[in-house]
Amino acid sequence: MAQNFRLCDRDQALLMPPSLSDWLAQDDLAWCVLDVVAEMDLTAIYGEYRADGHGRAAFDPGMMVALLLYAYAIGERSSRAIERRCHVDIAFRVITANQAPDHATIARFRARHEQALGGLFGQVLALCARAGLVSLGVVAVDSTKIAANASGDANRSYEQIAAELLAEAEAVDKAEDEQFGQARGDELPREMADPASRRARLKEAKRQIEAEHEAAKDAHRECLERRAALEAEQGRRFAGRPPKAPPERIPSKTRLNITDRDSRSVKTRKGFIQGYNAQAAATSEQIIIAAEIIGNGVDYGLLEPTVDAAVGELAAAGISDQIDVLLADAGYWDSGQIENLAARGIQPLVPPDGQNPNKSIGKNRKGPRYDFMRRVIASDHGRVLYSKRKHTIEPIFGQIKHNRHITRFQRRGITACRSEWRLIATTHNLLKLWKANSAPQLA
Repeated sequence: MAQNFRLCDRDQALLMPPSLSDWLAQDDLAWCVLDVVAEMDLTAIYGEYRADGHGRAAFDPGMMVALLLYAYAIGERSSRAIERRCHVDIAFRVITANQAPDHATIARFRARHEQALGGLFGQVLALCARAGLVSLGVVAVDSTKIAANASGDANRSYEQIAAELLAEAEAVDKAEDEQFGQARGDELPREMADPASRRARLKEAKRQIEAEHEAAKDAHRECLERRAALEAEQGRRFAGRPPKAPPERIPSKTRLNITDRDSRSVKTRKGFIQGYNAQAAATSEQIIIAAEIIGNGVDYGLLEPTVDAAVGELAAAGISDQIDVLLADAGYWDSGQIENLAARGIQPLVPPDGQNPNKSIGKNRKGPRYDFMRRVIASDHGRVLYSKRKHTIEPIFGQIKHNRHITRFQRRGITACRSEWRLIATTHNLLKLWKANSAPQLA
């Protein structure tokens, strides 16, 4: 008796036209993404296109949004890789309706609509709330360091930038002397000038360092003026020293990256990387309710701004509940911000001593709030409550970095990276929503 195998004839034509709905299981993530996009208000994106019908037809913005959301959800962020997937991946072909936008179109769409794409975060958060996935009894705040799309070798000090500019100017003068002799040299065609040259980036980096230094001096001057006005109003001198003024001249060691001028050298457990300090606030269901890039490096002073961002996102999403308990690690301890949050009805739980409670402490770690927090953290109830922090926020970063392989931003500049961080958080919440809806219901 002959062996019995299924027929494998690659030349066999399809007897019936294929249907996209038959290509994927009904509980596949792609269908969830399409359903979510259908619920979204994409007016801000559609409004960027002309309404008179003239010009070459563009890809449907709704399809492009779904394509980016699905790609980010599975950890695929390279525009070239996304283009390739549109040809070979069934889910991508379902989302694009068998269209294949090229990588340049994908990259331009992402850059053109960066603000609107970042704004999708609030819409997905609202959908999570409608699904009952957002409870604010316990909220955790933490940060993770994400590498910038720039090398640390591109960092230059103010002194180095000035020296390189002088050296390059000298080299240019020498080359022009050899080429033109005593002539002016302005007979060169205009296309010889390259606005994206290394010299232009060095000049812009130098200008930014100077602008930041002037801004610091202006801020210090305004602070002193406000202090003097308050002292005159209250008829007394305030205790403590006034804030220290920045140096009159720019310190020669002030550094800036000439590839991504907003990125900084930030410390991680494995050393320093050139990148950003991405902040997040999350609920006990591991739904992200705030995703921001505020400042760089350390978390000190960022607790209240992150909470403010979360409160704003919740209000925009139509969530009226208030945060009850706020958990954060010792790096966020700021006695003034702790007091402010407590006055707003939020109970912060932040270890005040860091990893070494015997270390000498400054003014930030003194006073009634500091003493009260030490007692709360040391209590049985406080230890149990604070132990929820790791289970709430840290698995989110693990899922983003290790499961989805998102360890570096694709774009440059704090505005673009903030939009991308919010898109990453949006797709995290989208995955939570999909898993909650596709999980088997218990009787």
